[in-house]
Amino acid sequence: MVQSSVRARTWVRAQQRPRSVLYLSSPIGLGHARRDLAIARELRRHHPDLRIDWLTQHPVTKVLEEAGEKVHPASTWLANESAHVEEESGEHDLHAFQAIRRMDEILVNNFMVFNDVVEDRYYDLVVADEAWDVDYFLHENPELKRFGFAWMTDFVGWLPMPDGGEPEERLAADYNAEMLEQRKRYRRLRDRSIFVGNPDDIVDDEFGPGLPKIRDWTEQNFDFAGYVTGFEPPDEEECARLRSNLGYQEDDRLCLVTVGGSGVGASLLRRVLDAVPRARRLVPELQFLVVCGPRIDPRSLPSRRGVKVRGYLPELYRHLAACDLAVVQGGLTTCMELTANRRPFLYIPLQNHFEQNLHVRHRLDRYGAGRCLTYAEARDPDAFAEAIAKEVCREVDYRPVETDGAARAAAMLAELF
Repeated sequence: MVQSSVRARTWVRAQQRPRSVLYLSSPIGLGHARRDLAIARELRRHHPDLRIDWLTQHPVTKVLEEAGEKVHPASTWLANESAHVEEESGEHDLHAFQAIRRMDEILVNNFMVFNDVVEDRYYDLVVADEAWDVDYFLHENPELKRFGFAWMTDFVGWLPMPDGGEPEERLAADYNAEMLEQRKRYRRLRDRSIFVGNPDDIVDDEFGPGLPKIRDWTEQNFDFAGYVTGFEPPDEEECARLRSNLGYQEDDRLCLVTVGGSGVGASLLRRVLDAVPRARRLVPELQFLVVCGPRIDPRSLPSRRGVKVRGYLPELYRHLAACDLAVVQGGLTTCMELTANRRPFLYIPLQNHFEQNLHVRHRLDRYGAGRCLTYAEARDPDAFAEAIAKEVCREVDYRPVETDGAARAAAMLAELF
């Protein structure tokens, strides 16, 4: 006789249940993890009894576990989006729009995992930080919504890259038109749409021929939290103490090199290492700290005099605040942390990555922050070294970055309980 196991369940009156949130944090890079942790901390100020479960993937799970957060066990069932992005990439080249178009199986799988999780346990609120699968398929199946739902993003609108030509222009416009129709038909599905930034951070392009302006539509359909850094930038005295605590000498000139949480940036790290000898001849006191992140093996990189290579650094933002110059890939979080800390930096966007080349570039131009280089410029060791030597310790005058973005976002979410 076959015996089946039945799990006992206890029904609890709604008023007696502790408040609970299922938090979805995009796994492509580590930027979302930093801001989502900051928002979660602020959300607990509003509701100290709040239970937060995180449904996400590596490398975000590594950050959350180190922060003592509860990662939902179903996270292990998710298909890894970072691995897909790495497979789609070339030498410092990621056609982000096309890569997303080719990840349907991953998105369907991950939405089904999400749906199983919310069927198994009641959550008062689901917070989706660029969880594209969940937002899209909920709009396709609105009857599945049985929780408060908040959407969060730092860019709006798929934009075509020049290499894609007319076919990509049509496809991007079709994707945008579908999203606009979903939102028009099912406005009730999102209980809150939060833009991480301010209205002027949004590009002034149209969604496509005959479609609205992206900025105008976003202002009408989103609330604005301002940028979320998750830290208070140190003043000059605090920065000196920070450098000392991190082991940097007063006369050191530190160039910090980091390419985010995915493995896409390995080729840029090698280009920096090629430029190190000439850069150190131009600025003899220059020292380099190369941070590979959790998905690039430090042992895969060549050694250079004056260079320390590290893997994952859990408090990278402290090193970003202490450096004299940074060389980064072009992800929004790292660039905005450097902007908030008023550090000079060079950023080299991934070729064909529409968000880094268009959305992030627009925002950094508005802040007057950083100097953009093409990858072609970075491939010339002499030109790259000269750019590094020119930018190190440069006096900057960036637009200030607000420090209350996490609190503002959390206040918007707290209203949904």
